[in-house]
Amino acid sequence: MIYTLTFNPSLDYIVTVSDFTCGIVNRTEEEIIFPGGKGINVSMVLKNLGFESTALGYYAGFTGDKLKSLLEEKGIRTDFISVKSGMTRINVKIRSNQESEINAQGPAISEEDIQKLYEKLDGLVDGDILVMAGSIPAIMPQTIYMDIMKHLQEKKLKIVVDATKELLINVLPFCPFLIKPNNYELGEIFHVEIKEKTDVIHYAKQLQEKGARNVLVSMAGEGAVLVAEDGNVYQAEAPKGTVINSVGAGDSMVAGFLAGYLEEENYEKAFKMGLYTGSASAFSKELATKEEVLTLWDTNEKNR
Repeated sequence: MIYTLTFNPSLDYIVTVSDFTCGIVNRTEEEIIFPGGKGINVSMVLKNLGFESTALGYYAGFTGDKLKSLLEEKGIRTDFISVKSGMTRINVKIRSNQESEINAQGPAISEEDIQKLYEKLDGLVDGDILVMAGSIPAIMPQTIYMDIMKHLQEKKLKIVVDATKELLINVLPFCPFLIKPNNYELGEIFHVEIKEKTDVIHYAKQLQEKGARNVLVSMAGEGAVLVAEDGNVYQAEAPKGTVINSVGAGDSMVAGFLAGYLEEENYEKAFKMGLYTGSASAFSKELATKEEVLTLWDTNEKNR
């Protein structure tokens, strides 16, 4: 079973404004509400690709109820923990001449709530996959991803971590199956600016030396790089297309990688599936469908 964990999920209120301008009344041309959060995005794309998962996380208030109902409509299995204080956040994403976002804070997660999560995680069994993705509420310890991996280290799990800075660095000694920084986040870790794939490979290998089994680095329009535990380095340019919505593209890459890996346990295929799935989401108003991914795969692989 695949589990995804999103500590601070959201309702993403996505509005399209032809020419957004601060200081005046802006009228929307289109409005959409999606379930949001990196782990939840992974679950939704996995579902689109034909793989079931269980979404773990926290919810609160009427917005939390709406989040659960939207996921149920999409056929996503959830096992959320109800939080007494606050409400599931609403994130506003503005599509205009520039993309802008306003991200809310989320509910107040207590120590009791954290303990309930550990009780759920104790139910994972050998062979399961756990995806921990995204930021955490400020009220929570910055070591929480590391604490979870330490708690689960006796189980034979494949754990994927898609996070930034200390959240990511802290887990490396526990040998996550996969980590997925983008090139900007990779540069933040080593206090450098990364633009070239040769630099990505250099620093990704350093993260591998620190414990990560596989390091997948997304580079937006420049493509991606995978430094894999089989000793190979896989790299590719991004497929050509018009970027409509970059939100969720990185999460889609994680879902595509897992889908590709689970089919054959082949890292080259996993890398390509991740690349095409991330791109398919970027080229779509919503998250990638299986048909969109396979169309990109067929078109680009024929031209290689």
